[in-house]
Amino acid sequence: MADPQAVLEYRRGEFVISTSGARLNLDVIHEFLTNCYWAKGIPRQVVARSIAHSLCFGVYDGGGSQVGFARVVSDFSTVAYLGDVFVLESHRGRGLSKWLMECIMQHPALQNLRRWILLTRDAHGLYSQFGFSPVKAPERYMELHRSNVYDTP
Repeated sequence: MADPQAVLEYRRGEFVISTSGARLNLDVIHEFLTNCYWAKGIPRQVVARSIAHSLCFGVYDGGGSQVGFARVVSDFSTVAYLGDVFVLESHRGRGLSKWLMECIMQHPALQNLRRWILLTRDAHGLYSQFGFSPVKAPERYMELHRSNVYDTP
């Protein structure tokens, strides 16, 4: 099995996608997440902890500034959860989210998993290009969702 901790880098034009945790810019990631619909108000320390326990993919421009992000939580054998996928608005429309998904789905440590899971409100078109579809048996799925967890001190 491939080592999920091995740093991989992918290059396309002026952009780089890297799995190096050292390159991640927590300020950029937190700023985006705390203002997005799925993680509104998320505390910085929660973002840092989520990154520490995930396989993360950063997208960087030619100057090395972070312009995108995604993370995968997995046992690297049977299941993976894909979350916090974003490209900054200033860099959208360049195919970066599709390329990010290609890199994630091709990562050697994420091959031959039985199930991938993600949640989205508005990116169905992107994810369907990679085989994602609505849940076929929603009656089998359960969740404990605490929508206001970030509102408590």
